[in-house]
Amino acid sequence: MKRRTFMKTSLASSLACSTQLALAQSLIVTPAQTEGPFFPDKLPLDQDNDLIIVAGHRMPAAGEITDLTGRILDLNDKPLAGVTIEIWQVDHNGHYIHTADASAKNDANFQGFGRFETGRTGEYRFRTIKPVPYPGRAPHIHVKLRKGGLDLLTTQLYVLGHPLNERDGVLRGIRDIRQHQAVMVPFLPNKDRQSELAARFDIVLGVTPRT
Repeated sequence: MKRRTFMKTSLASSLACSTQLALAQSLIVTPAQTEGPFFPDKLPLDQDNDLIIVAGHRMPAAGEITDLTGRILDLNDKPLAGVTIEIWQVDHNGHYIHTADASAKNDANFQGFGRFETGRTGEYRFRTIKPVPYPGRAPHIHVKLRKGGLDLLTTQLYVLGHPLNERDGVLRGIRDIRQHQAVMVPFLPNKDRQSELAARFDIVLGVTPRT
């Protein structure tokens, strides 16, 4: 009887380990990519997760408004709470909020940078615009993850199917085809808001951050 119980326990443990290993192998670690030269050198006063509306401005940003959502996970598919995710990108005219990229064409109504901290579900949400190209780069959004004062990951997401993807040097630097596909994001019609878009980008960390 004890031997039978032991066998059942061993089998259950083995199956659990196999399932966990299969899950870990099915998740693709989000690749690290360059931060680039245009991380804001002066952060905007407004740093929330709505990049469309700048505090004190009447007009929203120009561009295709997009709800960008996703989850931050470890390799065991566990959601990670307390992770700060930051995004930054060019405005509709192709300019960053950076003194080196200042121009009369900068959209003053676009926040250009946003920040969000995940809860227990690991989910995040931003309201931004669909990224546009600028000289030398395909459309992309920069992403940085931090926790406890430590940088966890810096990466970029891209518009699935955009013709400039094939010529983008940063994107082509991702050699693993699965990781390459993992940063490709479809921008689709938003079912909840007419004339707007929705995009989902789940991020998988290869190392679980310390709490």
